[in-house]
Amino acid sequence: MDDKDKRQSSADPDVEAEIRQSRKFSTTEAMARLAGPGAMKGASPVSRILQAETEIGNWLNDNLPDANGILEMLLLRNLKGSELVLANLDHPLAALAHCCERLLHSDQLLTELVRQADAEWGQRMDERPHFDRQGSAPHPDDPYTAQSVRRALADLLGQLAP
Repeated sequence: MDDKDKRQSSADPDVEAEIRQSRKFSTTEAMARLAGPGAMKGASPVSRILQAETEIGNWLNDNLPDANGILEMLLLRNLKGSELVLANLDHPLAALAHCCERLLHSDQLLTELVRQADAEWGQRMDERPHFDRQGSAPHPDDPYTAQSVRRALADLLGQLAP
């Protein structure tokens, strides 16, 4: 090691200390310091929950025919942070399958999902939503009827089964 390297290595701690003094200290930095150098080696900085939710969202985007994207958004909203996702972090599409099954087996949950889809559609399109009315035929311009949503969920479940 020559004299130049010795001077530079002795100056490094001084430079690092000066940089740290001018920077605000955050809880994230404190946790990183506690974990030590190399704590994130091989690990993703994205949480497993976010990874699972992203996988579900990407899969829905690729496999759910929904021109307006409203049903996709509502399914993902219902799954974000849910116990289903937390229990299936290694297999997030299993959480989606359980969600679809639950919706298909409950008329009340399905009706609420359709109502939310109609309300969101009306808001996005700046039109009056076409809510399903019990005992009446669905409005011909309604993109989200109980029957169409039920069919879409059953199709998703069929794709998730294999």
